[in-house]
Amino acid sequence: MALSVVLITQNAAAQLPDCLASVAFADEVVVVDSDSSDDTVKVAAHYGARVVKKEWLGFGRQKQIAVEQAAHDWVLCLDADERVSPELAASLVRALNAPAAPVYRMARRNRFLGRWLRHGEGYPDWSPRLFDRRQARWSDDVVHEKVLYAVTPGTLEGDLLHESAEGIGRYLDKQNRYSTLAAQELHRHGRSAGLAELAFSPLVRFIKFYFLRLGCLDGLPGLVHIAIGCMNSFTKYAKLIELNRAQGK
Repeated sequence: MALSVVLITQNAAAQLPDCLASVAFADEVVVVDSDSSDDTVKVAAHYGARVVKKEWLGFGRQKQIAVEQAAHDWVLCLDADERVSPELAASLVRALNAPAAPVYRMARRNRFLGRWLRHGEGYPDWSPRLFDRRQARWSDDVVHEKVLYAVTPGTLEGDLLHESAEGIGRYLDKQNRYSTLAAQELHRHGRSAGLAELAFSPLVRFIKFYFLRLGCLDGLPGLVHIAIGCMNSFTKYAKLIELNRAQGK
């Protein structure tokens, strides 16, 4: 089966080379760019990608547009700060030669504070990224988007490596934006929150990922990673409460 790799980008010139080099086996690469002011478009073209320019519509809709721009029905969806490991590349090729499912998930390994996380929220972080677009699509969520499908996905061997070079400050800035978008999305759907969500959502998240899924074994990076995740849960619901109270709810 022919494969299209699709990405959405904005000012990702520093991250793209490693990402695109890791998918040299693909039949085509499509980059949907949203008003980059750096050399993202030039870098993408240098690696042979077809670039489509599109104003920002939110993560889910933007990724679905990228899928629709592909020349082939089988698509692999990546972020610019991700790369396909050699083991995953070999597994992808085997799956495409004889597809046993229309959707495949892969383990996503996150690098945080200079360490590849092996537990908790950082790994395996199962992600369905390879699929036949005739049987799956991205949700329209503006943040925390997901692939929608009604089948049992296959599982690929090897890791999708999330290599983020950002420092804690930039990471927190990004998480702050994500929690705002998530709160706005909940608000649009008429959701409410109170003391229970503020108190128990972070607590349940910490117990689940730090203890039950052994994030504690990832040392200091694992603790910082889940602590920020718990803070995001608290902040999301606090922002939702603020939005609802602003409308007298």
